[in-house]
Amino acid sequence: MRRSKLSLAAIPAGVLLLAACAQPAEQAAEDIGLGGGEVENNLSIVTGGTTGVYYPIGGALRTIIGDNLEGQSASVEATGASVENIRLLGSGDGHLAIVQGDAADQGFTGTADFEGDPVETYSLAVLYPNVFHAVTLQDIAESEGFECFSDVVGTRYSVGDIGSGNEATTNQVFESLEIASTELELQQLGYAETANALTNNQLDAGSWVVGEGHSGITELGTTEDIALIEMCDDERDVIVSGYGGYTEHVIPGGTYPGVDDDVSTIAVWNALVVPGTFNEDQAYEITKAMFEHIDEVVGVYAPGEEYLVPETIENSPVPVHPGAVRFYEEQGVDIPADLLPEGSGSDESDE
Repeated sequence: MRRSKLSLAAIPAGVLLLAACAQPAEQAAEDIGLGGGEVENNLSIVTGGTTGVYYPIGGALRTIIGDNLEGQSASVEATGASVENIRLLGSGDGHLAIVQGDAADQGFTGTADFEGDPVETYSLAVLYPNVFHAVTLQDIAESEGFECFSDVVGTRYSVGDIGSGNEATTNQVFESLEIASTELELQQLGYAETANALTNNQLDAGSWVVGEGHSGITELGTTEDIALIEMCDDERDVIVSGYGGYTEHVIPGGTYPGVDDDVSTIAVWNALVVPGTFNEDQAYEITKAMFEHIDEVVGVYAPGEEYLVPETIENSPVPVHPGAVRFYEEQGVDIPADLLPEGSGSDESDE
């Protein structure tokens, strides 16, 4: 997972400029080196849909950057979420992104949606776990006999918006459970569209891979009798032991209207990531400012409070950016060796 920092000292500046103009963006990024990009004064934060959790967290980060980092401002962009966000970082159309860990790992390793076209990103922070919700209506759950997740075979199922981390996670769950796409009538709908389709009897169930207490599911539960399809023990075992870095999770009863019992499922961690070329000093300043004003992030997503601490970085799906490494070192946080980028101070021990 590591990437070496290139030495540019012996290369004339004019040659570097010509090379950057003539070479593909990925090659140019490698020539710049990890953390060696210019400071971006007008940052684009790519998030997700406006009804999700990513978007308000992006708004909190925008405020923190604008209020605390001199000469820097940020804008928040609504997107199709993780997979699209990673591609926006790779193309240079985004500077900071909130993404699901499995999508970030797939981008870094060039697998799944990124096969043959990897996008290496680096973490500034790990935020909170995204929880897999298989949402349906109570009358549908009863008529279809939904007891375990695999019971969705043969039904109309939404995997999430096109290019989203929601879709990527759902597809990985299907693959782990050896459920072929031909065994369902799949649809690619965003959260609002999925809710509408359930209400209008155009869909039997759909995935929300989101923070616990998601407003879209809560809103649906205020107008419809909803149900969450449980992942049974053998299903969770297969998924957690397979690809994607998933963990077991329980959604407490009472989290959503009408769902009174605990629901067993899986979860994946979310991260704030940047491209490898993101300026090292700027990465340090943003990470430091975020944790110094973390109450502003908690203010828009209270369920994440227990996770929004520096120590959560140990769950990073990709290596930590050198600028962020400096911040965590100051906090006395030990970063696992496999998450340290090549050339970072922490990677060069005296032992």
